Amino acid sequence: MRWTVLAATAATALVAAGCGGDDGDEAAGDGPRHYLSLGDSLTVGVQPDDNGTLQETRDGYTDVLYRTLYDADSTLQHERMGCGGEDTTSFLEGGEGLCEGEYEGMSQLGAAENFLAENGDRVELITLTIGGNNFTGCVEDLDIDGEDGPTLDVDCVDDGLERIDSELPEIADRLRAAAGEDTQIVGMTYYNPFLAALLLEDEGELEEDVTDEETPEGTAEVEGDLPGGEGVVEYATGVLEEMNESMRSTYADAGIDVADVEVLFDSTDFEVPEASATGMPANVQAVCDWTWMCDTAVGPDIHTNQAGAQEIAGLFEDQLR
Repeated sequence: MRWTVLAATAATALVAAGCGGDDGDEAAGDGPRHYLSLGDSLTVGVQPDDNGTLQETRDGYTDVLYRTLYDADSTLQHERMGCGGEDTTSFLEGGEGLCEGEYEGMSQLGAAENFLAENGDRVELITLTIGGNNFTGCVEDLDIDGEDGPTLDVDCVDDGLERIDSELPEIADRLRAAAGEDTQIVGMTYYNPFLAALLLEDEGELEEDVTDEETPEGTAEVEGDLPGGEGVVEYATGVLEEMNESMRSTYADAGIDVADVEVLFDSTDFEVPEASATGMPANVQAVCDWTWMCDTAVGPDIHTNQAGAQEIAGLFEDQLR
């Protein structure tokens, strides 16, 4: 694939030089070195099985990334600390939900801080994927071949954005403090799975567009649910841009590198490429190719498929020092 040679070179450089600063080689002799992956369901490779039931796999982007790093250094260990369903609040505070009890009474961030305190300079790399589940429950009617398409609860979306703005900076700062200045941390932005709703257009099932007053800039004045179909796509695209820009800014302030998945997925490119064999816009094509959103046999499901996990892993690999 496009990143194979670059990935191998970057991985070799990472494990040879170490991310632990001048003491990296000395620390490596005291025990195994680690790649620490943190975050949500994308971190642990959640995908639908043949019956559409969601399950963890070893085919998430972190697993693909680790296999590349392991090929360069078979002594590197993967500390896989993600949890499906984690959002910024539960990542920071712990609590009830799918991840309750996962970290012996701690939050995922607390468990990560403990791991970093114990392993210090032996942690070569940390990846972080968090924030997408802030919008779990905000979406209804995901079925793309239904009559109305998905709808979004804008009050729920506003709350999700507010929690990213207020909680992600604390997550980033605490993680950076625990890891130290020399350990590389790479976070990611998100793609927009709801672009798949545009497939309804071919069947003439789209609702009317949201008006100018209902665009994301005017979110505070919107009450209740937005219409389905294309209106949701326009709104979700604006929310995605706002969320990802907040993430980029937060990560930059904390000295965390960014794997810009929004750009990888052409999330804001609604043009149909000249060479397109499907007639789909670039962003819709990426979502269909790299997630389960357009697979009506086991989906639609927002998670990446194996091809998408490989693409995201390649993006992370491009960020390796």
